[in-house]
Amino acid sequence: MVVFAVALPAAAFPAGLPPGAPAFPNPWAAFQNLSGCHMGEERQGLAGLKDYLSHFGYLPPPPSSSPFTDAFDEDLEAAIATYQRNFGLNATGALDASTVAQMVSPRCGVADVINGTSTMARNSSAAGAHGRHLYAYFPGGPRWPPFRRDLKYAITATSATSIDRSTLSDVFARAFAQWAAATNLRFAETASESDADITIGFYTGSHGDGEPFDGPLGTLAHAFSPTDGRFHLDAAEAWVAGGDVSRASSPGVVDLESVAVHEIGHLLGLGHSSVPEAIMYPTIRTGTRKVELEADDVQGIQSLYGSNPNYRGVTPTSPATSSREMDSGAGAGLRPDAVFVGVVAAVGLLLAP
Repeated sequence: MVVFAVALPAAAFPAGLPPGAPAFPNPWAAFQNLSGCHMGEERQGLAGLKDYLSHFGYLPPPPSSSPFTDAFDEDLEAAIATYQRNFGLNATGALDASTVAQMVSPRCGVADVINGTSTMARNSSAAGAHGRHLYAYFPGGPRWPPFRRDLKYAITATSATSIDRSTLSDVFARAFAQWAAATNLRFAETASESDADITIGFYTGSHGDGEPFDGPLGTLAHAFSPTDGRFHLDAAEAWVAGGDVSRASSPGVVDLESVAVHEIGHLLGLGHSSVPEAIMYPTIRTGTRKVELEADDVQGIQSLYGSNPNYRGVTPTSPATSSREMDSGAGAGLRPDAVFVGVVAAVGLLLAP
């Protein structure tokens, strides 16, 4: 077992959390005080919740001259209902305990709603009627071009983490191998950043891409869609880089390989899936290892790159057609809660206990 943890004082661990909420601090812990809030109320902290929902695409950003208020209005009710549908919750539009527990769970900075369209088609009638899987692409379906099927990756920023390079090399090699096995893509580590298609690094706080990390939990990592190639991890996390993560005694531990497999999916062009078992589903439980591709992941990635004839893993059960490919009118280099070509596709990983 190799655990790289951040020490936190016992007093920092909140008591009386909603059912299912993590028993350790996170940037959104104050949302616990909003449980039971509903349309027509005004309660301190709702403006912060609106900021959260805006960041993930459920509400448009407010004009600079008129910031969010603490009023529970119709727009907030509609945003919460959409959030609840995305995560399989009772879509009442009210802040029940289950919704708050999901919201306070650490997660990625990638938006769930892009240009008003949810990328998590959990309750899509069309998807259900046609038996389609629910993987998603980024707007315009960016992918690595056919002449770039041998991709090199470099681990370029490690000074902020105590994980040794040999361990990191092993973890990322296994993570890339999951996707290589299902496709005709091949990955190899290189020591040269200038020679790399993909760069991987550990950072803290603001690190130059407009998406600052927020300390333990909160945002775990983020990656950019093809062909940008950047993959950033929060060095402040309690990363487990070897051994059985379920046996770790520290609270809030995160399995590095599980996060890496998910993020590589974003690097290759996949968005989030609404299939709970899929690697690209935006949640993962703390102390959980989840590294094997499921049928939804395989179908999604093979739709982009074709299949590996030697693949012996799970087999897609329906035609390789995405149920949620987004529109193509997206630009490049924008924030993850705007449009997603060349965007940060941060770990959509929510950690639940």
